[in-house]
Amino acid sequence: MSEENKQSETSRRSFLKTGAMAAASFMIVPRHVLGKGFVAPSDKLMVAGVGAGGKGESDINNFAKSGKAEIAYLCDVDDRRAAKSRARFPKAKYYKDWRELLEKEGKHIDAVSVSTPDHNHAIIAYHAMAMGKHVYVQKPLTHDIYEARMLTEAAKKYKVVTQMGNQGASNNGTRLLSEWYDAGEIGDVHTVYCWTNRPVWPQGIQWPTTKSEIPKELDWDLWLGTAPYKEYVNKLVPFNWRGWWDYGTGALGDMGCHLVEAPFRVLGLQYAKDVQASVGTVYVDEFKQGRFPESCPPSSHVTLTFPKTNKTKGDIKLHWMDGGIQPERPEELGPNEMFGDDGNGILFIGTKGKMMANTYSENPQLLPTSRTSQVKVPQKWKRVKGEAEGHYAQWVEACLAGYGKQEVSAPFETAGPLTEALLMANLAVRGNDLKGGHIKLLWDNANMRVTNFDEVNQYVKREYRKGWSLTT
Repeated sequence: MSEENKQSETSRRSFLKTGAMAAASFMIVPRHVLGKGFVAPSDKLMVAGVGAGGKGESDINNFAKSGKAEIAYLCDVDDRRAAKSRARFPKAKYYKDWRELLEKEGKHIDAVSVSTPDHNHAIIAYHAMAMGKHVYVQKPLTHDIYEARMLTEAAKKYKVVTQMGNQGASNNGTRLLSEWYDAGEIGDVHTVYCWTNRPVWPQGIQWPTTKSEIPKELDWDLWLGTAPYKEYVNKLVPFNWRGWWDYGTGALGDMGCHLVEAPFRVLGLQYAKDVQASVGTVYVDEFKQGRFPESCPPSSHVTLTFPKTNKTKGDIKLHWMDGGIQPERPEELGPNEMFGDDGNGILFIGTKGKMMANTYSENPQLLPTSRTSQVKVPQKWKRVKGEAEGHYAQWVEACLAGYGKQEVSAPFETAGPLTEALLMANLAVRGNDLKGGHIKLLWDNANMRVTNFDEVNQYVKREYRKGWSLTT
């Protein structure tokens, strides 16, 4: 290990063991409990954006659009990715290391937005919550099931406002689907299909063997964070990490929260009880199929079984399809009518009918589609002003109001179980490589473990790299 990496590891240990506790000693008191007559130094939410490029950049911009948030701090391991946000918010103090940001600026921060690769979501969010900071975390909430459970519990423990970045949760579509279902328009749903054209990045490939020079603007060790150390390779950063299990969660992690959100809300789903998956393979030469366990597969079909809820009469089978696989078109759909949008969609099958929607639950339709304009049901669920953009403003306003004062669309209370279901699906996907074929995994939710194939449990809670710890 180089001297620089040794110093970095020492810094990690120092903060992860003592930083959050020290910062908690000067944690700000929420405005709403400071008493009558108190005048806050600012009537805006002071936000720190960890991950300032790509999706992080759009998140930060949307918080600012609310008019009630000040982007006070920016943090990114890659100066190239942070450049646009730094130019747009020149007053925001910039850091590369999120630990240094929280340790030095904790008393000035109200809330933290986390938009990093999946493998570092949980550790940043947990330490921010432990310091009493409200958090907005991009989807998927976490990389591992254990992390999702820990963040869900931490939100309650530390009494902070939380929101996952699946903006479709604030769309009118998911609420209208719920109203149609609650009114009995399609009977009792027993089967749901969700599908996506993802991945649109390389998957099912071998890890590159050619070493590359680390760009001077990138802190590679910080980018790796909790993941095992590997030498830097080209074209991994900033996008293609999604296809590697050490960092990403594949197509399920990228689009699952957007598409499975509606079934969770409409049917009141929580935790699945079993899951099975079949996956696609690639050809490495003319005669041989390849399996590369480090990389997510090029396609998969996953079937999750959810137990009966107070909104269903029996178990629900939820089918997830990616890599361009789609379910058969419903007979009620005209031959020239679109089935989903741009390779993504949701289909509910009930005892009396069917309904469908696009990505983010947009364009909800009863089948046949002529019913959509004919059926009128009472509005039961409050709409979010601005829908997708309102998803950001909603969180900002809830943070300013204080914990428990205002509703948000994707609090960890619901985003946690949703994320766990998707990550459980990934257990079945990864189980194909371990078993050499597809099996059904039986899930013990209380103990967070698969009961019939112990080898796959290593992915429920992965080992962090030495020097990194989830909890304070």
